[in-house]
Amino acid sequence: MWKKNTKTYAIAILIPLAVGGLAAFLTRNNMDIYDQINKPPLAPPAIVFPIVWTILYILMGVSSARIWLKRGNNPEATVDGLFTYGIQLFFNFFWSLFFFNLQEFFFAFLWLLILWGLILRMILQFRKVDALAAILQIPYLVWVTFAGYLNLMIYLSN
Repeated sequence: MWKKNTKTYAIAILIPLAVGGLAAFLTRNNMDIYDQINKPPLAPPAIVFPIVWTILYILMGVSSARIWLKRGNNPEATVDGLFTYGIQLFFNFFWSLFFFNLQEFFFAFLWLLILWGLILRMILQFRKVDALAAILQIPYLVWVTFAGYLNLMIYLSN
């Protein structure tokens, strides 16, 4: 039983870390744009982003593993929640490509709004299966809200 859960948690954590790692790899040559553009008040130094994202990806993985492990309790809500989880990971991945590689700041902001809605939907769906899994996603929603502020202000000031 313990080995089964450990494997589930490990895989679930590796999935978002891999998505984030691939996005970082694909944008690595354009990350310096953050140092070159006009930034709004409250903009953190660039080093903060990989630290925060790593923590958030781990929380996402733990949360999704909890949902997966409780899939027998509410199968329909589990499928809905994990489907939304997958879609939001897709949106999460492409945001950095739009922002850093294409420097399409306004489009990236609109994309981020969709991501924000997907995260909120995922939280509400996860709550039907496991309250703690939903709570673990709240820091992600808060961070994406903050990222929305940064993204919009960067668009407006550049």
